[in-house]
Amino acid sequence: MKLINRIQSNKRRFIIATALVCCGLIANAQPSTQYILDMVHNNPGEPLTETVFNNSNYLKEKGYNGQVMNDFTFAHAAITFDKLNPQIFPQGSKERAWVMAAAERVRKNIKAAHAAGIKIYYFTDLIVLPKKLVELYHDEICDAKGKISFERPKTIEIHKLMLDELFETFPDLDGLVIRTGETYLNNVPYHTGNNPILNGVSSHVKLINLLREEVCVKRNKTIFYRTWSFGGMHDSAAYYLAVTNQIEPHKNLIFSIKHTQGDYHRTIDFNPTLGIGKHQQIVEVECQREYEGKGAYPNYVMDGVINGFEEYNIIKPQSGYKCLNDIKNNPNFSGVWSWSRGGGWVGPYISNEFWCKLNAYVISKWGANKNRSEVSVFNEFMDDNGILSPASRKAFRELCLLSAKGVLRGHESAKYYFDKDWVWWMRDEFLGGIDTANLPQNMASNEGFLNKAFRWYYNNGLLDKVIEEKQENVGLWKKIVTLSTKIEMPNKLDQEYIKVSSQYGLLLHTIIADGWKVMALGYKGDKTGKYEKALIAKTIKKYDVDWEKFNQLKANNPTCATLYKPYSFIFVAPTYQGKQGMAASVNKYRKMVTKVETKNK
Repeated sequence: MKLINRIQSNKRRFIIATALVCCGLIANAQPSTQYILDMVHNNPGEPLTETVFNNSNYLKEKGYNGQVMNDFTFAHAAITFDKLNPQIFPQGSKERAWVMAAAERVRKNIKAAHAAGIKIYYFTDLIVLPKKLVELYHDEICDAKGKISFERPKTIEIHKLMLDELFETFPDLDGLVIRTGETYLNNVPYHTGNNPILNGVSSHVKLINLLREEVCVKRNKTIFYRTWSFGGMHDSAAYYLAVTNQIEPHKNLIFSIKHTQGDYHRTIDFNPTLGIGKHQQIVEVECQREYEGKGAYPNYVMDGVINGFEEYNIIKPQSGYKCLNDIKNNPNFSGVWSWSRGGGWVGPYISNEFWCKLNAYVISKWGANKNRSEVSVFNEFMDDNGILSPASRKAFRELCLLSAKGVLRGHESAKYYFDKDWVWWMRDEFLGGIDTANLPQNMASNEGFLNKAFRWYYNNGLLDKVIEEKQENVGLWKKIVTLSTKIEMPNKLDQEYIKVSSQYGLLLHTIIADGWKVMALGYKGDKTGKYEKALIAKTIKKYDVDWEKFNQLKANNPTCATLYKPYSFIFVAPTYQGKQGMAASVNKYRKMVTKVETKNK
């Protein structure tokens, strides 16, 4: 009798559980799958990044369930288009040999990911087509301005054929990540292309519906449509909704959005397109911050990403959502995508991935269980890395939180207005100066931005105060260096790198503080006609000593990242180095002081 009662009781539990599950499925149309993805953003045109994050087994071990492959040799560049025209990549040609070799790399990457038990999605720039194809069908696919256009029926036909061949060639590929707006052709020598968004909202709608039908519906593959583009899709809630409200949701269609309302800079607002609309969304988070040292010095950002950056409550009060914690229960929130390595161009180049690993660890573990606190995941990282003594744990936590404060005060400001354009004054491995821009806008130079900032601060009586903030920030970085000496862990290479990279951060931000001071003194002299020449000379000497120490740090420490350069960024490969920048601005006043000293002698 007891056995019968137990069986009946178990049946009732099963029926109730099944009913609850079904009700849950009906009540929530959004899929329960959470995407925990990672990407190595290799520098276009350079050798592929050497990193543990290229290892699919490592990603699986760290809790990722998907890999975004972004070597800028796109999967859709590794097909022949033979069904369209065998003359596009003729048999026996060097162009066809390149395609075949690229296809083998794609297959190898797919196989490695699946062997590790994770999915793989290829990063895809659209439009990218073979040069020969564009030559053969130019009049049928290009508009009056010579741009390949989805307003031409042949262009749509070719892309349908392309997707057919892509998934016939790589049937195990789990899906695609689609980017519009920027088209990198550095790694595809036999292809050309352009931005497909030629008619704003309508272009996005047409392209997304094509991808939804051909990939999500027809093949049950996944499309991550990145909103990163030019023209508002990424940073305007109204524009985003104007596009996505015209698209029918699908379980395989996810919109991918950076957490910032713009690129990965501090003082940039939290993205207002997150948590709105009717589609699944995945949040992109950069771990090797391309405008903030790329792992050359401590820069822990996940407390800010998850809980909100300090500036959102001080100089730039945010309305609405401020962080991932604010949207974690939103039904649209379907996962996170970490950029563990890469972003931007050239250096600084690192040989130790410690700071990248920290940021990637916290965001991926939190993304897998959004009910956890950031600090609990952070503590788990310390556990896994053997940072166990109370003194070491306290020092490490404080160092990481201070690093976020130090970056904000060194790169932008924690006290004063900092325009969203001014953030570009330093980027990648370059330090800009107060020179005015003298290059075409399409060269994407960072020249001129600091000049605008200095002009605004001077006109508002704040220039001296901003320089004081930069000088005060040096003290914060000195504290970081002191904390770095108190951290003990089993991996002595990482322990040493924490010290070396902290010294790197101190010296770089000292250079920034003294460089800004020289430029501010000179700028005020330019405006008033009266120069504090003795103080300018003294500050330049200190600035020169800063650089000597910086170079010495690199010379004495093999693990030290490559150094920043006091030049402007210009969008010209392979060096991307302009003639202007901090060195040119400082040297302008150096010459003035030198003439005075020579005259006095």
